[in-house]
Amino acid sequence: MKIFNDLVLKFEKPDWSANPEFGLIDTILETHPEIIELVSTDLTGLVKSSHYGRKDTPTVEQILRAAIFKEMKNLDYRELEFAQLDSRICATFIKLDLREPFCFQLWQKYISQIKEDTLKQILYTVNKIAIEEGFEDIKQVRQDTTVVESNIQHPTNNFLTWSCIKESHRLLEHLKEEVSTLSYINYKTGAKKTYFKINVTKQADKKAVLFNKQLITFTKCINQVSNIVKKNFMSIGAEAWRMALEKLLPLMHQVYNISYRKEILGEVVPNDEKIFSIYELHTDIIVKGQRDVLFGHKINIAGGRSNLILDCDILRGNPSDTSLYQPMMDRIIEIYNVIPRDSVTDGGFASKENIDYSVRTGIVNTVFNKIKGSMQNVFSSKNMATRLKKWRSGIEAVISNVKRGFDLHVCNWKGWEHFNSKILWSVLAYNFRVFTQLVLQRI
Repeated sequence: MKIFNDLVLKFEKPDWSANPEFGLIDTILETHPEIIELVSTDLTGLVKSSHYGRKDTPTVEQILRAAIFKEMKNLDYRELEFAQLDSRICATFIKLDLREPFCFQLWQKYISQIKEDTLKQILYTVNKIAIEEGFEDIKQVRQDTTVVESNIQHPTNNFLTWSCIKESHRLLEHLKEEVSTLSYINYKTGAKKTYFKINVTKQADKKAVLFNKQLITFTKCINQVSNIVKKNFMSIGAEAWRMALEKLLPLMHQVYNISYRKEILGEVVPNDEKIFSIYELHTDIIVKGQRDVLFGHKINIAGGRSNLILDCDILRGNPSDTSLYQPMMDRIIEIYNVIPRDSVTDGGFASKENIDYSVRTGIVNTVFNKIKGSMQNVFSSKNMATRLKKWRSGIEAVISNVKRGFDLHVCNWKGWEHFNSKILWSVLAYNFRVFTQLVLQRI
């Protein structure tokens, strides 16, 4: 109950009583310095602590606090810089101590270095604090999956072809600025016209003719880039742009191969051979039942009786839900050292293997919302099974709360590592919000 008592005293001050979420987080960080130590491992070498000279670099604790404030308020880095001046609670929470605010570039540099594994450890630590305070007991666990989309335009072969042509010319223009003697042919104008014509053409035969024309232009563009990347440039800037072109070249070949096979030969290209963006290469195609096709990643979430998210797993590909049940339960048992009494999921997780696993593990009540064939749920009474099925639907409200409250329908952070970090920051912020409500109910 130490956190509870400290928080009651902190709420006597007007800044914290008007912002109870930050009052709780401040109390947790002050009473559990090991959370700050977790972050310091990711920032080793970037942040230098000294008692002398100008204090123009934030401490590890300030970086963690700023990252939490940014996510709780759903700010971008520029808005975070402004909030340091505009918001008294922001300056107090980040511990600016009447000094000039840090610029947004500095926050982006440090916050982006906090890794996925560190964020998971912080999530588990916060949940263990909630367990110690009596808000969660891990007796009941519910699971469900959702999809978070990547920040890409809907991928078509026409759009990917045009993107490659446009991106290669953008890089060539930058290279031209470094090497004035460089000459190349601009295929972008004609390719853009063909791109729009393909978009509005409905007849398959006319569309095939236009696509064949676009692929001829694309081939010329590929050959031009291939010749340029073989050259050696003296300046560092020119070499950097040449390496960017060299990195783009295999993607151009892959897009050409996919487009030719599909649009000219009429083949069905397997999903594992496709790419869906030349910018967000990690993007997967997700098809859930008869619903729309989404491009992003499947997320498996486990929640407890307190509505806290106990664990979150960001997945590659589109694995079946049945394969996700056992790894999630194993992690929860290992992390929290408790075997749940009840486990409930929707019908997508149901399988004979998962039921047998639950029995072997020692889970008393294993309920799937819908079962298949001769499978039978394992439960102590029909009343318990009915109650668990009704309780299971709450995990959908948890997912909706995370996605709506922290703008997580589409992830705007770039790259696979940052995609994972954004998901976990949002889950962590959601848990702080729920934790705060649980504490306030006692006050």
